[in-house]
Parts: sequence; structure tokens; C-alpha cells
Amino acid sequence: WNRTDILPAFERLRQEGRIKGVKDFVWNNDSTIYGLNNHGTYVLSIMAAYLPGQLVGTAPEANYYLFRTEDPFSEYPAEEDNWVAAAEYADSLGIDVINSSLGYSLFDDPALNHTYADMDGNTTRCSIAADIAAAKGILVVNSAGNSGDDPWRFITAPSDADDILCVGAVNADEEHAWFSSYGPSADGQVKPTVSAMGQAAAFAALDSSIATGNGTSFSSPVIAGLSACLLQAFPNMSQQAIRDAIVRSASQYESPDDALGYGIPDFVVARELLL
Repeated sequence: WNRTDILPAFERLRQEGRIKGVKDFVWNNDSTIYGLNNHGTYVLSIMAAYLPGQLVGTAPEANYYLFRTEDPFSEYPAEEDNWVAAAEYADSLGIDVINSSLGYSLFDDPALNHTYADMDGNTTRCSIAADIAAAKGILVVNSAGNSGDDPWRFITAPSDADDILCVGAVNADEEHAWFSSYGPSADGQVKPTVSAMGQAAAFAALDSSIATGNGTSFSSPVIAGLSACLLQAFPNMSQQAIRDAIVRSASQYESPDDALGYGIPDFVVARELLL
């Protein structure tokens, strides 16, 4: 979350005290949360930015906790353990929605790599934890991955978890973004679950401008923020009911595919379904 503590896009968030806490599960050094890496800043801005006329996030009035679980300098399965620890901590805090803009398949040591067969929702430890979080009432929203044009091609953990929202990316024409990972999960589930804007998506840049970029890391917070709004409108609904309404509202609900899943959700329709 580099510069989240000073960027104008988050001024309202800071003034209203809606960053409720930060925690570093990688180096156990919370003082460095606002430095080192830009990815979290961009992702957070898609949900939390408030710059009327420039960029307003999908949940600008929500409360946020910022957790670092990803080591930006290496890729090892220990980061999945960090994810599990953060999910447990989120549950202890009563958090309603987890946005997780990351995924695991290939590591710095190839001997540790996951296989596509592992993407069955029940093998990797972070995917198992994601389903446990869902069972405890947390709506978990995870990026599908950016391997659509790579040899791996498929979704990554924990987006293969059974009861979460795995989010793919589309462009402004509502077409599959070239980089967005494909499903299904190894056990045949529809993946991605839904899709949202992730190609040339707008976010708050570190120089205080509004930039655009590509990634399912950007489509995931679009859905996570809108899901938080839906939860606010229906506070007595379970995460499963919210998730089901989002899926049922999507543009391809009757004919899902391996590129967009059930398609692009319509949150007005989701609201009507919950009513």
C-alpha cells in the first residue's frame, strides 16, 4: 500500500478513520505497510478512492483492514500460509468481505509448483482456508489470475475454492480480456465465477494521477466493493445468499463458459433478487 497514507485518493478514508488496522504477515513489521510495493495501493483505490469527477471506488464508505501476505521479492508456498493466517485474523475481527488480488501456481523452486490437478478447491492450503472462511460467513473474492495467454492458462489458488467468487477480467466492450485466466477448476466447477472490468481499468497512481492498467487484480476489487454495498443493503443475508444473488444476476447465468464464467453481474438485478 505504498503512499496510501498520503495520496489524495484516500484522504477521505483517512480523515474518517476507516482504515481500521494494518498487519504484515510476511515480515511482521506493520510500520512498512505503506511502502515497498504499489500493487495494494492500486487495488485498494478501485474500492476505496474518493475523488469526485475523477475516480470513485466501488465501496468508498466501507471500513478497511490492510493485510500484507505476499512477499513481492519471491514466490514460495509460505505465502499461502500467510494468506491462511490473515484469513483467520480477518475472521477474528468480524470482517465481512475479503478481497484477495493474488494467486498461486508456480514458484521460484519448480519442485514446489502446483499442478492443474491441484486446482480442485480442496488441495492447496489457501484454497481450503478460503472455503473455511466462506463457511464462517466471509464473502471471499479472489482474482482469477493473469495466465490466460501463458502456458499455464488456468485459474490459480485460492480462486479454485468452492464457495468463493473467482473473478475474471473483461474489457470495456464486455469481452474476455486476453490475459484473464480460464477455467474450469480441476473438479469441473464453473470458473471464473463472474467477470468485471480488468483491461484498461482505472486506479489511483502514485503521482496522484488516475492511470489505467490490466489485471484480474483490478477486476476482483470491482466485485468485492460492490459486494460490500450489497451486504450493507442486506445485513441479515448470509454470504452464501449474497454470492448466489450475484451469480444469478450475471449476464451468462444460463450458459456459463470457461472465459467469463457466469458473466458480468448486474448488482441492481442482484438487489432485486434479494428483495
